[in-house]
Amino acid sequence: MRVVRLAHETDLAGWREAARRLRAEGVAPEDVFWAVEGGGNLFAADITSEVGVGQADAGEGFTVSRDFVAVAERAVLNRSDERFGLLYRLLWRLKDEPRLMRDASDADVWRVQALARDVDRAAHKMKAFVRFRAVRDAAGEAFVAWFEPAHRVAEATAPFFVRRFANMRFSILTPDVCVHWDTQNLGFTPGADAAAAPRADSLEDDWRTYYASIFNPARLKVDAMTKEMPRRYWRNLPEAALIPELVANAQDRTRQMVAAPASKPARRIAGVPRAGAAGPSDDPPQSLEAVAAGVSGCRRCDLWRDATQGVAGEGAGAARIMFVGEQPGDQEDLAGRPFVGPAGQLFDRALAQAGVPRDAVWITNAVKHFRHELQGKRRIHKTPSAGQVAACRWWLDAERALVRPKVIVALGASAALGVIGKATSVGKARGAPISLADGTQAVITWHPSYMLRLRDAAAKAAAFEGFVADLKSAWSLAA
Repeated sequence: MRVVRLAHETDLAGWREAARRLRAEGVAPEDVFWAVEGGGNLFAADITSEVGVGQADAGEGFTVSRDFVAVAERAVLNRSDERFGLLYRLLWRLKDEPRLMRDASDADVWRVQALARDVDRAAHKMKAFVRFRAVRDAAGEAFVAWFEPAHRVAEATAPFFVRRFANMRFSILTPDVCVHWDTQNLGFTPGADAAAAPRADSLEDDWRTYYASIFNPARLKVDAMTKEMPRRYWRNLPEAALIPELVANAQDRTRQMVAAPASKPARRIAGVPRAGAAGPSDDPPQSLEAVAAGVSGCRRCDLWRDATQGVAGEGAGAARIMFVGEQPGDQEDLAGRPFVGPAGQLFDRALAQAGVPRDAVWITNAVKHFRHELQGKRRIHKTPSAGQVAACRWWLDAERALVRPKVIVALGASAALGVIGKATSVGKARGAPISLADGTQAVITWHPSYMLRLRDAAAKAAAFEGFVADLKSAWSLAA
C-alpha cells in the first residue's frame, strides 16, 4: 500500500504531483491511500513527487484534457473522503481512454461530476445566504458574517464578494477558513468558531419586516422552498425565524385572501376628461390646491386610464427643501398620498435619522399616476417612460414655482430626469449639488425602494447610511 500525505484538505497541487508520479510508476488505484496532514491516519509511509499534471513523467508520459482539470479543481473542494481516490482512478484510466470525460454514463465520470455539482451548489448558496452584520473597530465600520458552507468553497467564492462589495471592509468567518477584505487586499486566516460571529444588528428588524411583507401564502410550496433554502442555513438568516409561523398560518391566510371581497377596481372614464383636466396650453395653477385638483383630472399622458387617481404632492407650502420621487406606488395610488407604502416608511425613518422633519418639507413625484402592469391580481410597478416624465413635468414645475424650495432632492433616475430635464446616472451624480437655471440646488440620491430591493443586509445597511448622509447634506444646503 502506497500512502500519499497531502498538506491540506484542498491540496490539489500536491495531489497532482503525487498522482502523476504514481501513474508513471504504474501504481494501481487500489494500491494507493490518500491522506491529509493532521487527519489522524495510521499509515507511516509517505510519497513525494516533483512531477505535476501535464508535465513529462519518469516513464511514458501523457496529458489529460482540460475537462478533467476543470472538474478536479471543483471536486477537490467537496467534503467527500473519496475525492482524491476517485480523481486518481480517473487519471489512471485516462491514459488508455483519452475521451473518458465525455462519457457521462460512466460511473466514475458521473460520480466526479456529481461532486463538482455539489460544490457549485454550495458556492451558489454561499452567495445567496451570507448575511453581514455591522461592527465597529479602530478603523471604523466593517461587516462580519458567519457561514457554514456545505463544502470548502469560501476561498473560491471570495472574489465574488470582493467584486460586489469592493468599497466595504468585510470578513466572512467559516469553520474552514476566514475571508478578509480591507478594500485593497484579500486575505485568508484559519477557520473560526461560531462564537466569534457578531450578534444581531438593528437592520435585521427591517429585513424581517420586508420578508414578512413579500411572503405570499397562496404560492407556498414548502418542499421547493426548503430545497432552495435548506434548513442548515436558517440559523444564519434573520428572516428564517419567521418561516415556521408564516408556514403554519399560510392556509388560514390563503382562505382569508380568497374570502375577502375583490379590491376596488381602478376608476376609468375612457375618453371623457374629468373636471379641471389640464391641457398643454392651460395657464399654470395659482395654488397647491389647484395643482391637486388638476392632477386628479390630468390627461397629459395615458397613465390616468389605469390608475385609481392622480397623486399630488403634500407637505409645507413654503418648504425650503422639496423631495421628488419617481411615481406613486400601489398603496399611494389607492390612498391618494405620496410615500405612504414600504418605501415611504423607509423614507420616514431616514428623514428622522437625518434630522429632517417631514412636516417641514414638500414631498411629491415626477409622475403623478401609477404606471403598472397586471400579474394575476397584483399590480406590479413599471418604470415610467421618458415621455411620461416629460409630460408630467408641467405639474412638477408648477409645484416648484409655488413652493419655491432652495434645494430639490431627486430620489432616483426618473426623478432626476423630471427635475433636471435630462437622463442622469444616480451612481455618478449622487450627493453632489447641481445648480439649476432658476438658482435652485438639486441633489440626486437613491430612491428608498432601491434599498428595499437589496437582498444582502450589509449592502442594504451601507446604502441606507449613504442615503441618510445625502439627506443630511441636502438639509444643510437648504439652511
